[in-house]
Amino acid sequence: METEKLAAPIAEFAITAPEPVERTQPEMAMLRLAIDKSAPIETIERLVALQEKMLARQAEIEFNEALNRVQSKIARVAPDLTNSQTNSKYASYAAIDRVIRPIYSEEGFSLSFTEEDCPKTEHVRIVCFVSKGAHTRQYRKDMPADGKGAKGGDVMTKTHAAAAADSYAKRYLVKDIFNVAIGQDDTDGNVTTQAAADFIAHMEDAENLQQLEQRYKEAIKDALQKQSPKAIDLYMQTRRKREQELAA
Repeated sequence: METEKLAAPIAEFAITAPEPVERTQPEMAMLRLAIDKSAPIETIERLVALQEKMLARQAEIEFNEALNRVQSKIARVAPDLTNSQTNSKYASYAAIDRVIRPIYSEEGFSLSFTEEDCPKTEHVRIVCFVSKGAHTRQYRKDMPADGKGAKGGDVMTKTHAAAAADSYAKRYLVKDIFNVAIGQDDTDGNVTTQAAADFIAHMEDAENLQQLEQRYKEAIKDALQKQSPKAIDLYMQTRRKREQELAA
């Protein structure tokens, strides 16, 4: 029949799927070859170390690329709380988490927190472990836990102060890690700007009175330029407190 005559030529042009080929990295291929050739143990150990280094580097690249994608997707977070002492609005950790968790989780990131000993007196150090696949990066934040308010008086117990410092540190950590912008200036930490927070931390780290005086003058100069009486008051309080600590 005519249909039977056409069947053979058509079959000649049939395309079959290729057999799956296992992709082997050059370092792994070299390692297998070394084992097959009974290479010295030193050579095998060097090849294993090279393989581990290459895998770690690839994991870091994937981490950075995913972090860039996450940051590009995160929108500005609206503040949901008000600090009565400074009369400023800020975004709580819960508000930030609601926005960013679905985004970073989709990219395979996980966050975990722990606490380390802090070299600064009456401070809490919180550590955030950010993991994706085989790569983990650590971020740290030190927060005051002395229970003092903006005017230097006791406003909370030590237990409450430690809990508040823990919450503040986690919030600032996730903000910094994912470069989260808040709808308004996030100034609830008893400072008017991030620059003011840096000046205060700089004074708190002063190792002697001379160093403290120099850093205090730098902070006051900046506050005068920005016409910020609130920052000046905070710098004065920080200076007095650090002077007492150094004199003790």
